[in-house]
Amino acid sequence: MMLLTGERACCVVSASSARGNSVGTPAQGSWSCSGVLLSQSPGIVLCHGAIFSPFLLEEVTAAEQGSWSHCSVLLANSFSPDIQIQVLWPAESRSRGNGKGVLGKDLRACSPALGFNPLANQQCSPDTLRQHEAKLLMMVPCPEFQDTFSRVFTHAEQWHFCRSEDEQEHGALLDDLRYLHWFALLEIPDFNSPGIARVSCVLAESLRKGDTLFACGSPFGSFCPDIFINTLSRGIVSNLAGEGNVLILTDARCLPGTEGGGIFVFSEDGFNLVGIIVAPLCWKANEWIGLTLVCSICHILENVKSVLVGSGSSMKTWWPHVQLVTKPVGKMAVSPGPAQHLLSAVVLVECGQVWGSGVLVGSRLVLTCRHVVNEAVGVCVRVQHSPEKVCVLKGKAVFTTNDDSPYDIAVVELEESLLCFAKPVLATKFGAGEEVSVVGFGVFGQSCGPSVTSGILSAVITVDDKPVMLQTTCAIHGGSSGGALFSTNSGKLLGIVASNTKDNSVGATYPHLNYSVPITVLQPAVLEYSRTGDLHGFQELNRANDKIRLVWRLQRKTAESLVQEFFYWINLGAVLQSSKGKACKKGSTAISLQEKLCDGFASMQVAGHCTG
Repeated sequence: MMLLTGERACCVVSASSARGNSVGTPAQGSWSCSGVLLSQSPGIVLCHGAIFSPFLLEEVTAAEQGSWSHCSVLLANSFSPDIQIQVLWPAESRSRGNGKGVLGKDLRACSPALGFNPLANQQCSPDTLRQHEAKLLMMVPCPEFQDTFSRVFTHAEQWHFCRSEDEQEHGALLDDLRYLHWFALLEIPDFNSPGIARVSCVLAESLRKGDTLFACGSPFGSFCPDIFINTLSRGIVSNLAGEGNVLILTDARCLPGTEGGGIFVFSEDGFNLVGIIVAPLCWKANEWIGLTLVCSICHILENVKSVLVGSGSSMKTWWPHVQLVTKPVGKMAVSPGPAQHLLSAVVLVECGQVWGSGVLVGSRLVLTCRHVVNEAVGVCVRVQHSPEKVCVLKGKAVFTTNDDSPYDIAVVELEESLLCFAKPVLATKFGAGEEVSVVGFGVFGQSCGPSVTSGILSAVITVDDKPVMLQTTCAIHGGSSGGALFSTNSGKLLGIVASNTKDNSVGATYPHLNYSVPITVLQPAVLEYSRTGDLHGFQELNRANDKIRLVWRLQRKTAESLVQEFFYWINLGAVLQSSKGKACKKGSTAISLQEKLCDGFASMQVAGHCTG
């Protein structure tokens, strides 16, 4: 069971120079993250190395300031002799459902950033945890991960890995890319903890996009671990990069403090450790991406092995106890994402400096979004049949919907036919709650091929009993526009991705709330054009009625359209709640309406955000 492999093998690691800290109350200047037990005899724990960087000796940081990429190891004598390391495990009898423990403490006093309300006046209890002292053996980098990371996460795209409001507290540590690819090995002397499982490690090179993954880590590290220790999350492999898939991206949702936690795959042999969480949150040009960055466990262990072999260290005695299985991952026991051949049906569409995604629905026919084509005539289409085989074709936009059309759709015709491509089966019905996957070239463009994210079909919006909009919980990013929404189980094409959601009042993007055009809206036009070359069916998209325009009103929010919509609802007698808690009702004076126009829509500034 995942409980035995994840919850019993993962832990919380805290580092501090203070003494006498109580469980769950880290002292000022302490740092914490998650970790994974690699060996029980002796007790060897692997965690992320960033939490130890504040304890590096000044002479070490001065000497190594400009050469982190060339340093192969940092031993214990490179760190402050006062460093205190503690490892927390869940007790064997631990139960999250007993309602006792740290829920009774005023958590606001522990961390102002977390808005918890106290339920009682009881104090934190360590009864559900076991605490062990540990010592740092070494910090080892993974240069393969760093090289791949530098290629994929370019500086020009403004990637960062902590929130701007956290920069003073955490940013100098978490956003310092020098430490992102460093990992720490700890030893727990006289370790004896029955019931804790040793994990089996597997190679990441056998992973495929869409494979199911499980993450185990402790949100917020050592902050109130009674609640947060070894929390589980499920997602899929969203993308892979580097030799042997050293860099893994997953849509399993993780939080700060889970760095160093484990990423597991479930195969016929049970749960196996395949990666270590490096960054649970990442932003691209201030857009939250919603993906977790992971480093392959086998690459980390190979670098540890190289250090031990080269140094002749006595620490080599425990190396055989670290079980490294070099066989491929067995048959996935949990259903993966869309079939691999469907990934090649999603193409990269480039129009000058603008790019997005598209879906092949015919040997020469690509569906994409209007804002991707952006009035361009010449289009470059990249078809990726496999990671090693990319075909570049020229095409032209033969149709785009009008700017005032609610449907953001364009049709691209290729100059030459594809002899071999995976033509998706078009869906004819939709089921709210069904598992879905989105495939698109969001985030990385052509550098890593299409990304895959998973979720459910959260809503099917209908007009006159016909679907006109699909909403999903998949993570959608810039570059995904025109991508494919597939049914995970049937593999059928459900829709064309159009936009995610952005709150214009604060500038926040919500990748897990997004909108797609149902394929049933486009299917008659696709069939007609494929048979006759007639665009009449697509032109009908420009004649959508007012009810459909109202459904897609968030897609285009100009000041004029806001005014028109405001009075539309007023005439219907609707009540609009303003951000100040006041309401505008039918019959209000013109002066009141004008006064409420800004306030009334301040709480309605959520808009469809084009992801091309």
